[in-house]
Amino acid sequence: MSLEFRHIAHAYGDVAALKGVSFSANAGEITCLLGSSGCGKSTLLNLAAGLLEVQEGNVSVGGEVMAEPGRNPPPEARPVGLVFQDGALFPHMTIAKNIAFGLPRGSASGAVVEDWLERVGLSGLGGRYPHELSGGQQQRAALARAMAPGPKVLLMDEPFASVDIVLRRRLRRDCRRLLREAGTITVMVTHDPEEALDVGDRIAVMEGGRIVQFGTPEDLHERPATASVGAIFGGAQILVAEREGERFRTPLGTWPIESVAGDVPPGPDVDLLIHAEALVCEPDAGGLAVLDVHPLGVASRVLVESESGEEISIQTTSPVEEGQRYRVTPRAGSVRAFARD
Repeated sequence: MSLEFRHIAHAYGDVAALKGVSFSANAGEITCLLGSSGCGKSTLLNLAAGLLEVQEGNVSVGGEVMAEPGRNPPPEARPVGLVFQDGALFPHMTIAKNIAFGLPRGSASGAVVEDWLERVGLSGLGGRYPHELSGGQQQRAALARAMAPGPKVLLMDEPFASVDIVLRRRLRRDCRRLLREAGTITVMVTHDPEEALDVGDRIAVMEGGRIVQFGTPEDLHERPATASVGAIFGGAQILVAEREGERFRTPLGTWPIESVAGDVPPGPDVDLLIHAEALVCEPDAGGLAVLDVHPLGVASRVLVESESGEEISIQTTSPVEEGQRYRVTPRAGSVRAFARD
């Protein structure tokens, strides 16, 4: 069983939000759509939910087309549950009635409600109203309401963004366990790479209405397809460089080609991906001037001035002092090179 998006294109007026997106989300897995604002991730979720009409391509569940141009059933006619950032509980209903809202009327509905209250850790709180619960409890209630009818697909739009970071981590852990136990097809939108790595079985990284890489957290962290994906997941930084024979000219100086691990892409224009621990700063009177140093823990964010007068922010684990000059070089084999788009 899977939720499939095939060749989805969507526009708001003259602005293209999605450009031929195709991927599938499997039962028992959490698939995260990760990207910055405007990348198209929420548009994809809304197309699956029935909040937007499919303009091009189709969306299917279990091999059966659920939505396509000219056929866009409303949300209530789709086998999907929805969880939004703010929970969106009915304020005039108790938590128990919120959870029971999508259930068929009958003697079994009360048992289902009690079961889900227990699953999400809200036993004994069914008689309370949303405003009487904490933010984390409200999100648990929203999850129970979405899951109680037994949807084939659960769609979640940044469901943990409104709670503090400690509670957010606990909610993510509990939510992941519940969804895997239920075997639900889950698609979650997030802009937080840490959240995607923590929750997602597979992650679709989106940029400009397209998926630039789709894979497991390990795939994206260890084998990024682009420099931007590597920067998102590896905590690395990108330097624009030009290849000159067996060397790279960068804003930080000229580096030997041996700095690069793996293949070097053809063409003169490349993006170099480098981690903080790979940048070595050595005192050098003719080197780059350090304008500012901001400790980040193990590494420091350092503002340097290049030979051309450009101010560049880098991260390094080398000890440096403001007002001093340093030669900045990478350790051999520590850099990854990507063709510049």
